[in-house]
Amino acid sequence: MEAREQKGLEIAAKSRLTREGNTWLVPSQAGKGKYVVDSDAKQCTCPDFEARQATCKHIFAVEYTIQREYTDDGETQTYTETVTVKKTYKQEWTAYNEAQTHEKDRFLALLADLCRGIEEAPQPMGRKRLPLADMVFASAFKVYSTVSGRRFTCDLKDAHSKGYLSKAPHYNSISRYLENPGLTPILKALIEQSSLPLQAIESDFAVDSSGFSTSRFVQWMHAKYTEPHLIQRRQFIKCHIMCGTKTNIITAVEMTDGFEADSPKFGPLVETTAKTFTMQEVSADKAYLSAKNLQTVVDHHAQPYIPFKANSTRDNRWAGRPAIWKSMFHLYHYNSERFMQSYHKRSNVETTFHMIKAKFGIALRSKTKPAQINEALCKVLCHNICIVIQSMYELGIEPTFWSN
Repeated sequence: MEAREQKGLEIAAKSRLTREGNTWLVPSQAGKGKYVVDSDAKQCTCPDFEARQATCKHIFAVEYTIQREYTDDGETQTYTETVTVKKTYKQEWTAYNEAQTHEKDRFLALLADLCRGIEEAPQPMGRKRLPLADMVFASAFKVYSTVSGRRFTCDLKDAHSKGYLSKAPHYNSISRYLENPGLTPILKALIEQSSLPLQAIESDFAVDSSGFSTSRFVQWMHAKYTEPHLIQRRQFIKCHIMCGTKTNIITAVEMTDGFEADSPKFGPLVETTAKTFTMQEVSADKAYLSAKNLQTVVDHHAQPYIPFKANSTRDNRWAGRPAIWKSMFHLYHYNSERFMQSYHKRSNVETTFHMIKAKFGIALRSKTKPAQINEALCKVLCHNICIVIQSMYELGIEPTFWSN
């Protein structure tokens, strides 16, 4: 709604308009008397109309009044105000209850199925190692349980008795394997693989990052109001994800230090997702705004929705901007309602992080950096498996992994 139209609505709501045949007397907002509006010819005696010869706020006010109070034959009618109600979505409680009550059994079966695709590295000599698939299963299952390693021992024995493990490892062995940097690419591959059952469901995606706090502290110099003193804050690592906006499944993930920039991780997330998903829209906040990121989405046959910053203007660099930058700039500024319809899907990535942290904790137990990264990746993997289980009951999918 343009400014004149909005002011016309205010006049129609707050002022009394008098009708005399086809003409109307409309009060001036500045208190300078009344203007005459011809509703048929759409003409007004105000200076704005005389200068522009286009619809002014007084004509808009008359149109709103006619629409609100009069029928075609000139008789007054009762006006009923329309109230916009926020759209809500019904919860499929039957499917939700089934998924939640059977989640743990389904989780173990799906996790074991995923781990069967892990290739065991050859060991020509030395003491025989624990199977890598068993250790990845145990690590992810421990994160899912949210308990300490010692209290997790009973769950390990139970999983072994059900045939998911060839041998129940010691709780210290799980901690040692989590410290192995070689586990990181394996967990990322499992996360990507766990998202594939929802290929046919997801086409719109959102990108964002969030931090997981650690048990380590870092010193800061606090100098507010000229009183510098040392304070301690928890260190954290940052998790960058791309997720589907319908089911909250995570299709790609990157891990960085807590203070690394978000924008450089946008491209790898898009490229990883594009390998297995057909993308139509990708939404992200202003932190990811760059011509390179916009072009990356377009190169994968999708439409980016990243809002522009306050200092993004048509400056002297405008001629050198890529076409996608100019196109999205005009859409954002001149058709913001259409832009926001797609951009607001980005809020689903916030929901995704809330789901992970509410269920598996906002903090990491591990002490070393590689173990912290692997523990965070285990949280993401557990989240994906839970989403697949929910989709089994709500959407009727039958997940299969490593089919290719």
